[in-house]
Amino acid sequence: MFVKASNNAVERFPYTISDLRRDNPNVSFPATVPDAELETYGVYRVTPTTAPETNPRTDTLERSCSLIDGTWTEVWTKVQLDSAVAAENIREQRNELLAETDWTQLSDSSVASTWTEYRQALRDVPSQEGFPYSVTWPTKPS
Repeated sequence: MFVKASNNAVERFPYTISDLRRDNPNVSFPATVPDAELETYGVYRVTPTTAPETNPRTDTLERSCSLIDGTWTEVWTKVQLDSAVAAENIREQRNELLAETDWTQLSDSSVASTWTEYRQALRDVPSQEGFPYSVTWPTKPS
């Protein structure tokens, strides 16, 4: 993984060796381009990092890189989805959980009463403080 930079400012990230070859069609590069040669073209290796965990129903990740202590390093930024989109996504998850328990509400089901509280807690999820970004899911009965 590489970055193309000028004066310590990112011009393009991610950047690849194929991009370097395409940007410099009159240059014959070796199969493995040494770092020193890459740097003459403003191309630097980027140290990868592990992406943080997120809830894809409420957040996305933006990937960039930054010069940290003289080393180009991959940086992840967690960005919240629009609240209306996040709320719709969480309601969809809640509806899926409710649908999984519909069988418990049939008239011939002997477990109906033990699931009633769980199903009500699922229906109450949108009224929780912090919804949709902070949700405490109820525990499914066993």
